[in-house]
Amino acid sequence: MPVKLTRGQEIKKFFTFVFFSISAGLIQIGVYTLLNQVLGIKSWWLSYLPALVCSVLWNFTINRRFNFKSVSNVGIAMFKIFAYYCIFTPASTLWGDALSKLNVGLSPDVWGYVILVGTMLVNFVTEFCVYRFWVYPRSINSSAAGQREQERIGQRQLEEVNGHI
Repeated sequence: MPVKLTRGQEIKKFFTFVFFSISAGLIQIGVYTLLNQVLGIKSWWLSYLPALVCSVLWNFTINRRFNFKSVSNVGIAMFKIFAYYCIFTPASTLWGDALSKLNVGLSPDVWGYVILVGTMLVNFVTEFCVYRFWVYPRSINSSAAGQREQERIGQRQLEEVNGHI
């Protein structure tokens, strides 16, 4: 049964998603840098795609367990994220590759990182919406840890009501 999150819980889940997305972003930048700078792969998209995959796997795993606290069917949740990335990945790869060929007065390496960070910001916003409203809309806090969170919130609300009587 879906739970009704308080405004505070919604805000906390958003900022937790931000924190986990930063960690996923660091993974993505690290893999991109390894491929582009260390291994010398100068094609933007050949460095971008493996970095994106590593980031997505990390973000899915950590957000499912520690942020959305869901026990929904992992296969279905992964399929929904896969469907999202079937749209986002080609679009971001195409726009990133097209942008990487523009002469904007920056070195190709610096411009590649500008494109990467911009793409990551678009990904962050759209991915949060996908997770919150499509992947886990009815299963947030369905794990044991999530149920404990809901019990704490319920207890706190009950104490507030009793304190005002």
